[in-house]
Amino acid sequence: MTNRTVYNLFVYGSLRSGFQSPAYEYVSRYFSLVGNARVKGKLYDMGEFPAGVPADADAWISGELYQISNPQEFSWAMGQLDDYEGVFAEPGETSHYYRALTTVVCNDMELEAWIYWYRGDVNGRPVISSGDMLEYLRSKNP
Repeated sequence: MTNRTVYNLFVYGSLRSGFQSPAYEYVSRYFSLVGNARVKGKLYDMGEFPAGVPADADAWISGELYQISNPQEFSWAMGQLDDYEGVFAEPGETSHYYRALTTVVCNDMELEAWIYWYRGDVNGRPVISSGDMLEYLRSKNP
């Protein structure tokens, strides 16, 4: 990965457009959708939320790639998302996610993007084999 500033964001859970959550409304205000994308990793069902973890195996997480609309707002916008994802936990709380750069495949191109990886324990949790949280939820609730 390079040292240049990366203005892309890959999302796979409640920040995706299909969830229509208040968090997605925030993303859509500051970011523009580039397209459907995927990253190497495994997706787990944690009950109330999905957990993406990096993986070298032939496993993929499906999601969406976004790019900041105004680069001057990037640091502030990502700070707000860091807060939503609980990257920096309050004293006595546990941080469940961390933000890192990853390689994203979108429109047959490889790009760098920020992603929120899960930092907790996924042992015993169901693997979402399709790697697509929306598809998984639709299959559970037809």
